[in-house]
Amino acid sequence: MAGFTAAYLKLHRDELEKRVRILADLASPCHLCPRKCGSLRKSGEVGYCRTGFEPMISSAHAHFGEEAPLSGTRGSGTIFFTNCNLGCIFCQNYDISHQGAGRTVSTDELANLMLALQKQGCHNINLVTPIHQIHSIVEALATAVEGGLQVPIVYNTGGYDAVDTLRLLDGIVDIFMPDLKFGDSEHAKELADAPDYPQVVKDAIVQMHSQVGDLVVTEDGTALRGLLVRHLVLPHDLAGSGEAFRFLSEKISPDTYLNVMAQYRPCWKAVGTARIGDPLQSKDYLHSLALAREYGLTRLD
Repeated sequence: MAGFTAAYLKLHRDELEKRVRILADLASPCHLCPRKCGSLRKSGEVGYCRTGFEPMISSAHAHFGEEAPLSGTRGSGTIFFTNCNLGCIFCQNYDISHQGAGRTVSTDELANLMLALQKQGCHNINLVTPIHQIHSIVEALATAVEGGLQVPIVYNTGGYDAVDTLRLLDGIVDIFMPDLKFGDSEHAKELADAPDYPQVVKDAIVQMHSQVGDLVVTEDGTALRGLLVRHLVLPHDLAGSGEAFRFLSEKISPDTYLNVMAQYRPCWKAVGTARIGDPLQSKDYLHSLALAREYGLTRLD
């Protein structure tokens, strides 16, 4: 990564500390995510995400199963944050996202985990499901910078993110990797308890792209900066793939790096549920992939 400087290293220390304070204020009463539940997290009250004020993680390790530009040859330094602000009934990580598997850590410990992953040689620090804990993450990042953190920060999200919160990450995050789960409100409500998801995720991705642009990689294909989008194909087109691809092509960029994912399998509450409980057929995945190409999206994983 010769010549590369992570975004947060260009931000003045005073500005980074200012962002930490603003995000902490947004976290209690909580208005970090689109649910804006107003929970008094500093007083021990929890909202939809079931998370207190202190950071909570399930694991931190070098991950080699992410998209190739993130995993590279040395792995993505992935930190899985416990709980979620979405209610996806088919979640494959339901033990973490919905059953609360994990432990509370201090922001200093979180900073040390970031530095340890960098020391292992990981290409980046990959924050999985960060929105409801972003106040603690940025505080930990400020500490990690003092300890010598230099690698790109990846914001790996389910896509249900508030634009006002994302604006506070401008100049902090290098790589945004949102899911684009649903193209219509009916299925977003039925399957994720978020009827406003389609508009929320579109607004979020517009904001993300305005900050970092299309994905930029090194000569060997390792991601440095930019936007990656994930779209999990669901059985019976419950994800509304066509609308997702149209949006990316027309409103974001035909050069958007898109991972059209075929690994859907019924999990958690989806098992035994009509339609979403069916396995994904290969023909449906291939149709979605062809549809992405029809919309002019060529950077497909």
